[in-house]
Amino acid sequence: MYSVISLTWKLPIMNHASAEFDICVIGGGAAGLVVAAGGATMGAKVILVEKNGLGGDCLRYGCVPSKALLHCAKVAQTMRWAERFGITPCEPEIDLAAVMERIQRVIRAIEVHDSPERFRALGVELVSGHGRFGDPSTVVVNGREITARNFVLATGSRAAIPDIPGLDQVPYLTTESVFALREQVPSLIVLGGGPIGVEMAQAFSRLGSRVFLVNRSPQLLPNEDSDLATVVAERISTEGVSLYQGYSSVRVEKQDGGLRLWLAAPDGSEHVLEASHLLLATGRRPNIGDLGLAQAGIELLHGRIVAGPNLRTTNRHVYVCGDAAGGHQFTHVAEHHAGVVLRNILFHLPARVEERVIPWCTFTDPELARVGLSEREARLSDIAYRVYTFPFTDIDRAQTDGETEGFVKILATPRGRLLGAAIVGPHAGELIHEYALAMAEKIRLSSLSGMLHVYPTMAQINRRVAEAYRKEALTPEVKKWIKRLFSLRGRLDEAAIGEA
Repeated sequence: MYSVISLTWKLPIMNHASAEFDICVIGGGAAGLVVAAGGATMGAKVILVEKNGLGGDCLRYGCVPSKALLHCAKVAQTMRWAERFGITPCEPEIDLAAVMERIQRVIRAIEVHDSPERFRALGVELVSGHGRFGDPSTVVVNGREITARNFVLATGSRAAIPDIPGLDQVPYLTTESVFALREQVPSLIVLGGGPIGVEMAQAFSRLGSRVFLVNRSPQLLPNEDSDLATVVAERISTEGVSLYQGYSSVRVEKQDGGLRLWLAAPDGSEHVLEASHLLLATGRRPNIGDLGLAQAGIELLHGRIVAGPNLRTTNRHVYVCGDAAGGHQFTHVAEHHAGVVLRNILFHLPARVEERVIPWCTFTDPELARVGLSEREARLSDIAYRVYTFPFTDIDRAQTDGETEGFVKILATPRGRLLGAAIVGPHAGELIHEYALAMAEKIRLSSLSGMLHVYPTMAQINRRVAEAYRKEALTPEVKKWIKRLFSLRGRLDEAAIGEA
């Protein structure tokens, strides 16, 4: 599941009289596993401490099960929409227990890559238990004192629980428990309009639940531009999700067969929702408590571990990576962090975290993906920019597949340097990588517009939107000069220029 840097040589043996290991990793999620495997592969003596089993949230509660659930839900929705493709539609019979068992099979198929046997074969020593610093150079696990030349905190994150009166008296779900469901969910209140909340709301709605999505922000997916987020909001609303945007939770109480939630509307009025289940999707918090950070000389600021761009903490022998570092909480960012840490520890290279080119995707249907600046961020930063868009309705493959909803939106400087790109539409999470590469390699829009794409594919939209920049330069005056230089006889009206 996780990539590991591989080299054909081994590091020289690192002698340090007072340290038993070269690297001690605390946490066996995405970041910790890459550090452990990469370090051991390159010749370091590594010990990995994990209390809940290897794989972390991504494997058991996050990326893997949620995307498996979303796919099951999409299959159900496709059955309802089959008439669009000339096939007799039907209302699917949903067995949520069977769906959840399928998700567990997916997890089991993937977890072999994170098995203890694999890491022991690489030479990593595994310790099951809770690791805690006893002093700046020692971690204590089950009474055992572990010394290492370097320590890596990769302890992940957990669901943030909001402070709502009555919540402690009501059974609720988080991403840590929702995939353990085996009973049907007649109705569901989802608190939180970020990526997790919106994905889960659409999935359970498609799987037959009556879903209410409550969001304190007046916009779903508030980190995205409103024109993109609106496409997702309108789709899930059309599918039956009841949206309560700009509403805040006042109190909750248990009732027979479920719960009752009181909401404060934007206008101050009070509303009451009743449902059988409640899912909290109100963000995540780093797991950095009870690690003995003070004893290790590791400072905190506003609830986050203080670390530089190289991920080194205020204890120069301790690094932090993944969700525990705060910031973007994505598995691919955790893997990137692990690479930064390894380069600093093993090769003493001044590796730094990439902040400019970080792609991400919300896996709703349609998906919403972005890399770089949003239009709102560019405007707030007073950066000169131009916007170019192109709709999926004008892409032939989108028409053949019946997936025409959405568009691509790119931001560029007046000279064609890419500032950011966002896609709301089919396969957005796959299509965004072309822009990520373009930004990383500083490829201009003029080059993207000349890129040859297979026909018919969704990826053609990336070239088509880039062409808008090239066409912008074809002003009436420029076209007149081209006509004269090459003795062309075409018309020069505005319609012809716009079609060029």
